[in-house]
Amino acid sequence: MSEITLHLEHLAYGGNAVGHHQGRAVFVPLGIPGETVRVEVLGERQGQLHGRLLEVLSPAPERVEPPCPYFGDCGGCHWQHIDYAAQLRFKGEILAYQFARLGQDGMGLLRPVLGMAEPWAYRNHVQLAVDAAGRLGYQALRSHDVVPVERCLVTAPLLDELWEALDLEAAGLWRVSLRAGLHTGEQMIILEGDDEAIPALTTELPVSCLYQCADGEVIVMAGNSFFHERLGGRLYRISGPSFFQVNTLQAERLLQCVLAYLAPEPQETLLDAYCGVGTFALALAPHVAEVVGIEASPWALQDAQANAADCANVTFHQGAVERVLPRLKRRFDAVILDPPRAGCAPVVLQAVAACEPRRIVYVSCDPATLARDIVRLAELGFRTAEIQPIDLFPQTFHLECVALLRREGRAH
Repeated sequence: MSEITLHLEHLAYGGNAVGHHQGRAVFVPLGIPGETVRVEVLGERQGQLHGRLLEVLSPAPERVEPPCPYFGDCGGCHWQHIDYAAQLRFKGEILAYQFARLGQDGMGLLRPVLGMAEPWAYRNHVQLAVDAAGRLGYQALRSHDVVPVERCLVTAPLLDELWEALDLEAAGLWRVSLRAGLHTGEQMIILEGDDEAIPALTTELPVSCLYQCADGEVIVMAGNSFFHERLGGRLYRISGPSFFQVNTLQAERLLQCVLAYLAPEPQETLLDAYCGVGTFALALAPHVAEVVGIEASPWALQDAQANAADCANVTFHQGAVERVLPRLKRRFDAVILDPPRAGCAPVVLQAVAACEPRRIVYVSCDPATLARDIVRLAELGFRTAEIQPIDLFPQTFHLECVALLRREGRAH
């Protein structure tokens, strides 16, 4: 393919820098806005060119030396070459752009991104791929190949300890997950493979270990099917297949932001859609009259029920939110939405509006779907009051946001 010289203009959601060549957008991993670079054009997708950075001819002042020897090949991190303060600024700009492209002026609503004092060694959960030689690593930046990694700079020390102590027979495995409760010290290993036979694993650490078969069956090899983490002063049980935020320290700030935005009152009823293991529902239960949670995952729902043993005012429904919520046919004073990356289906937003809540707090891990759903909620009568971005994923392009929406014509 051809080589071109390109001036990079901005960063796109997805981590790539973007420039233009002959009127066409060119997406370049590992670039920074303001740089002049030499790029190999690799191909075209949907009218956009995609390139490989060959040389930085004029570096941006935000460029730093990546500390990880795997960076650039490994796809786990996208922005180690960018100063952390600049990472936060770029994330705020990307969020603002997502609103602007939908005709929304979000600048007056967007708070500065809340970053970390130490943006390394933060992850409490990693998913490692297994290469043909049985080595653990991450998927490559530009392909599905596995980059073997001996040490990862964004994993918490409890995971480093697991990684170093791991001795396993990787034949038949395709993924190994390491999880830990950073405030409890509890650790878990999850092996996933195609073989029905349980693989051999040796470790001297007191850890729980699970094997997840191709059909989804989970077998406990050692310890328990769950571990615990403490958040907001409360202990949560988390099963191997259940979702929990990967950054414990920033999840504390996320929880504080949700509590502040909801400003719950004792007589109120609260809906927590996509409630997971009950993180938000149970933190809010002492402050309201009733909490109702909805969760599709049977594993997470069992965790939530166990975690709610001391909360008589909390009930849970299992099933997809788009199926369960329209059937509830009841009103709520406030609603928490914490959907997957794809955001909320239109039927969910319509069902939320039918509940006539005064306040909605929307927790999002994708600025594009957040902006889309906020536009839809505006059409249903909800005005966005404020959006607080929180950086749960330093060294990557990912960004968590908490948005507060109020029903038009309501004071609260």
